Amino acid sequence: MTAFHNINLASLLDTLLSLSVAFVLGGLIGLERQYRQRTAGLRTNVLVAIGAAAFVDTANRLNGHDGAVHVMAYVVSGIGFLGAGVIMREEGNVRGLNTAATLWGSAAVGATAGADLIVEATLATLFVLAANTLLRPIVNAIARTPLDVASAEVTNTVYVIAAHGQQKAALAQLEEALGRENLHPRDLRVHAFGPEEIEIEATLAATSVDGEALDALVGRLAGFPGVRQAFWSPSTSD
Repeated sequence: MTAFHNINLASLLDTLLSLSVAFVLGGLIGLERQYRQRTAGLRTNVLVAIGAAAFVDTANRLNGHDGAVHVMAYVVSGIGFLGAGVIMREEGNVRGLNTAATLWGSAAVGATAGADLIVEATLATLFVLAANTLLRPIVNAIARTPLDVASAEVTNTVYVIAAHGQQKAALAQLEEALGRENLHPRDLRVHAFGPEEIEIEATLAATSVDGEALDALVGRLAGFPGVRQAFWSPSTSD
């Protein structure tokens, strides 16, 4: 019978408003993600926003503002597990960080809507959308700008994956190929890569190296007998 006593039309209308706002605002964020065919699209962002709104609204009703504040803290930490699920690592490149951050923003929008801060939820939505749209041309322009090697250290690493029995031959071929290009590794490591293969990791000295030259280098390495795969990856530190 407690469930019937808890029915309050005014409170239900407030909950309906909070969930509706979370649905609409989460949908706006999700539409932009869905349009760009990201991992977390329309439905995911809407569900995150609604879920956060429902948790905060329930806590707000049961324990007042103090309860809502405590639940918000759990939402902030809990959404990290969901965000981690959309982050992928492929051959040294990390993908999905922006999608994970967008989910975090959707949770914030939902939590704000659940706390009956409708205007604040709308402002948060506008800023999330602005970060994903208005900043995109700036990011693309910076990405196309040549790296200023005076202010950043560039480290290029060449990877060679070879059959376990071809370790010495692959290592000798790599050192010979690097020597012909006058590239000197500052660190050279060999470790197991599965049950039947090894990976040779040659970290080159910090210098400005032509990407096309490294592309040609790994292309030649990939053609050597016993070499299963060859590629290179840059990394920078300020």
